[in-house]
Amino acid sequence: MKSLMLVLTLIRNAETRSKVKALLEERGHRVIEVSGYFRAKLLLTNGLQPDLVLIDCSRADSDESAELYDLLRHLPEVRAHRIAESVHTKSRVNSYNSVNERLSPTPVTFIELQSLIDTFGRSPVQVTPIEDHSRLLPGNTAVPFVEELGEHGFFLAVSPRMLEIHRQAKLIADADVNVLILGESGTGKEVVARLIHQYSQRSSHKFLKVNCAALPADLLESELFGHQKGAFTGAFKDTAGKFEQANGGTLLLDEIGEMSAQMQAKLLHVLQDGQFSRLGGQDCIKADLRVLAATNIRVEDALQEKRLREDLYYRLSVFTINMPPLRERREEIPFFIEETIRRAPAEMKNGRVFKFSSQLIEAAQGYEWRGNLRELRNFVTRTMIMRDGDGALRELNAKIESTNGVISGRNGVIALEDERTKMGRSGMRSIMRDVKDRTEAQLIQDALDVSGWNRRHAAKYLNISYRGLLYKIQQHHLSPKQSARA
Repeated sequence: MKSLMLVLTLIRNAETRSKVKALLEERGHRVIEVSGYFRAKLLLTNGLQPDLVLIDCSRADSDESAELYDLLRHLPEVRAHRIAESVHTKSRVNSYNSVNERLSPTPVTFIELQSLIDTFGRSPVQVTPIEDHSRLLPGNTAVPFVEELGEHGFFLAVSPRMLEIHRQAKLIADADVNVLILGESGTGKEVVARLIHQYSQRSSHKFLKVNCAALPADLLESELFGHQKGAFTGAFKDTAGKFEQANGGTLLLDEIGEMSAQMQAKLLHVLQDGQFSRLGGQDCIKADLRVLAATNIRVEDALQEKRLREDLYYRLSVFTINMPPLRERREEIPFFIEETIRRAPAEMKNGRVFKFSSQLIEAAQGYEWRGNLRELRNFVTRTMIMRDGDGALRELNAKIESTNGVISGRNGVIALEDERTKMGRSGMRSIMRDVKDRTEAQLIQDALDVSGWNRRHAAKYLNISYRGLLYKIQQHHLSPKQSARA
């Protein structure tokens, strides 16, 4: 029986990363890709247990790589090999001391890699389908998938729905069809649009965005299609619109549902004919570009109320992606918080390490986040600036209590519970929370004592991630008993 492996690849060069992945998947192995040492460390400390780690040695002597290798020393079940892309790189890394006996003493070229993959392996492992990353970790702990989008941020997925959206984006990227992205404000519609562009054959060309709700109809027409000199007051020169500027690339029409009926008709004409004229001009201009559209309106209502043209809707929605709100993918909240903190400007961190407490993360997962990712990002930024985790926790708890204390009527009328009922519920919740915390603390303490305070063994016994156990130890202020220390 052929031995299949779960492989974590840490390769910065996109072309190399793609070749290695293709080689591995061709042989049936499951691949998780990361492009940086931080992401690799995050996955490994969260409990990911790959059979093999392939490490790009282009920066083998960096501080970040030293931290990763130090972590690998404490993971005896994980084997690692380094990859060199050239003879020059291979020569340089050969002079770098091997980390330990589990790391290859020499780097691996592509030819050597093929031989390595064919012969390497231990006991056969279950290869998880790409649609279900959540099963890769013990205890069903989620693995964050992060796709870098350059200066425009990142795409993060943990929940099955977001992983499916990532799969869809890759599938339709090269189809070059129009895509309509639906979802509440702040759910990341623009991020998905950029992801589609990044995977498409147009990725070497521009990605441009127009907010259709931010401009009145006359200015929006000029913004989209450009104008000729003298077309209106202030038009001092010929100006190309976004359709021309995005030639060869991708244009995102954001908040398409806020476009006027007149502009919708003009846009439909352009999408049908593939040509347009500048405002005040006579010449027809052709542009080869892909149009993506996004809106937070309820499409069914907008069509019924004639606010959105049906023919334009069908022209734009060759493929439709529905973005779930953050409250329907709460498992991603801790990772969004961590990424936001990690990517914050250095001056905001002020040279200090900033982390959310486990209580604050738990509260964040319990809040509704009606503003979705935008509201969460603002909350994290505000908390970092104020350096007041306790105040942030009180703020979230107050919002959660406020949300629990209202009942929405059929016609939108809000009826408040009387103060006595609220106090009773609050007291009951407090009692239940206290019982839960004490029970949890006792279970963890017992598991740690039985394992002689071997935290990795305890985490495996409790069926939680190693990193999660560290949070709980800190949260409950646990420590070895005197008998355990002796």
